Amino acid sequence: MGNADEFDAFYHATRQRLLHQMYAMTGNLADAQDCVQEAYARAWQHWGRVSEHVNPEAWLRTVAWRIAASRWRKLKNGIAAMARHGPPGYAPEPSPDNVALVAALKEIPEAQRRAIVLHHLVGLSVEEVARETGVASGTVKARLSRGRNALAVLLREGEVQDESAAEETENAR
Repeated sequence: MGNADEFDAFYHATRQRLLHQMYAMTGNLADAQDCVQEAYARAWQHWGRVSEHVNPEAWLRTVAWRIAASRWRKLKNGIAAMARHGPPGYAPEPSPDNVALVAALKEIPEAQRRAIVLHHLVGLSVEEVARETGVASGTVKARLSRGRNALAVLLREGEVQDESAAEETENAR
């Protein structure tokens, strides 16, 4: 039997039992499911070692419990930080221009989007963008040019749609 088959058999034999145990320990089904899922993912990553453990199910249960405990610690620390510093300050809603820009950025290829964000929003030079993305400066320049052209078209189309919607609203009144 191969590693995948062994793991599948182990998973099917133990999943319900481990989920019930974690549910009893955490008191929350969603948390138990998340912890068990993460524990099985870790078991699969180290299956060669885990499968030779004296009791692989005990190993898995320990990992799932530690994941739960780690989540509780993070939550506790987050609550303590909020008590110390207070809730986050007021953040204004994004402007319509920001919303339109983000929507347009989602429409262009990832390489162009990354180059535009790093250069125009982060403020990196073309050479710095090239180093960070692992491409030549000329490639960055081409991506910036193509990305800006695509954004211009997308943002212009958005303005036309907004104007049409405004006219329809006015005409409906």
